Amino acid sequence: MADAEEAAPAARPVSSNQLYAGYQSELADFRLAFSRGGAYTAIALVMLGVGLDYGQYPHLQVPFAIARVLVSLLIAGVVVALYSQAGRRFAPWLTMTWLLLPQIMIAWMISRTEGVESPYYVGLNLAIFASGIALPFGLWQNLVFGILSYVLYAAACLLHPGGIEPMGTFIVNSLFLLFAAAASGVYTFFNERARFMLFRLKAEVADKNTELEVINRKLVDIKGQMLQQEKMAAIGTLAAGLLHEVNNPVNFCLMAIEVAMEEPAAKSEPMLEECLVDAKQGMQRIQHIVSDLKTFAYRKPGAEVEGTPFLFEKALDSSQRLTAHELRGVKMTREMPDDTLVMGDEAAIIGVLINLFSNAALAMRKAGTKEPAIHTTVRWQEKRLHVTVKDNGPGIAPEHLARVFEPFFTTREVGQGLGLGLSISYAVIERHGGVLFAESEVGQWAAFSFDLPRAE
Repeated sequence: MADAEEAAPAARPVSSNQLYAGYQSELADFRLAFSRGGAYTAIALVMLGVGLDYGQYPHLQVPFAIARVLVSLLIAGVVVALYSQAGRRFAPWLTMTWLLLPQIMIAWMISRTEGVESPYYVGLNLAIFASGIALPFGLWQNLVFGILSYVLYAAACLLHPGGIEPMGTFIVNSLFLLFAAAASGVYTFFNERARFMLFRLKAEVADKNTELEVINRKLVDIKGQMLQQEKMAAIGTLAAGLLHEVNNPVNFCLMAIEVAMEEPAAKSEPMLEECLVDAKQGMQRIQHIVSDLKTFAYRKPGAEVEGTPFLFEKALDSSQRLTAHELRGVKMTREMPDDTLVMGDEAAIIGVLINLFSNAALAMRKAGTKEPAIHTTVRWQEKRLHVTVKDNGPGIAPEHLARVFEPFFTTREVGQGLGLGLSISYAVIERHGGVLFAESEVGQWAAFSFDLPRAE
């Protein structure tokens, strides 16, 4: 069978655990990218320090240059590791490693120059501030880095030949280093909060966009149903006029045929009598078709909401008559109980059956099915009438079966159908408190089943 739908799932709000897990995943990528960028910057700054060495301590330029090259190479090695799979997992530790490498170099330079009063002390502060402001470190990571930087400074001063002198300068420098570590930790804390708030806002926007997409799909579905209802209303108006305009001449013809059939000449001529009987049956068929069309397209006010009792067998007859042209050459069989009185909107149910019969006939004709047949099974199960329409056509592909009730999904060529038939049929059965579902075996058969409430 041809048309199709699967209702779009409603958007669900993201839980706190999901939000935190998503944030950690994004933060890991963020930290990795910034760690690589920061490492490249550190290499550049370390090498640019050669100018400072030349200006302040020309006699130490060679060993300091060697130290800078060595540290730069080590940082480059860490960067290479950051591009590996293992490096991604241990990115925070590798970041801490390359950050400490320049600090160790600076501490060694402090011990080799003026100790407590060495200008290289400023480099330690810069690295601490940079880690808190530029790098997406966690609070504890930043505090550990600050404390380790201070330990390196204190060790450098102790290892200096002059010792920790003057003590006042050492105390001031120590306080500045510890203040820098504390300030960096505060920056990190607020940066972390700001990043999380930004991520949460992005997640909320994504949720709202998903909800908007679902609403838009529902609006498109509703619009399609409204167009279908407007079309049916127009057909109903036309059918009502046809019933009035066509019934009068049809009645005249029937009366004339009945009078003619009473004539002795007609009774004495079997051929003439047979022609009159055929003409009478044709006129009666016209009456049935117009009546069925009116029943299908015209709804009484409130019928769709409350429902009225009707015989499902009558609705089945009407739908088969209205699709007689499409079902030409198709063997129609049925199996149903004597009592088929149900509650609902008869016109809407006729529409569902017409859609199922039309789709089945089209699919079988398109596939070139030999001896096409449609079998309708009707049975009572508790207080619901269960209906199954099964054909012996090509069936429905598994990838299409899950989407057959999706609005605007169709396997027909462009312009051959909107793909709303089964979507609207699904909604009609849902309004009756039932479910329309599809089953199929590719190359063998396809079946659509639904249920209706018993009339009390």
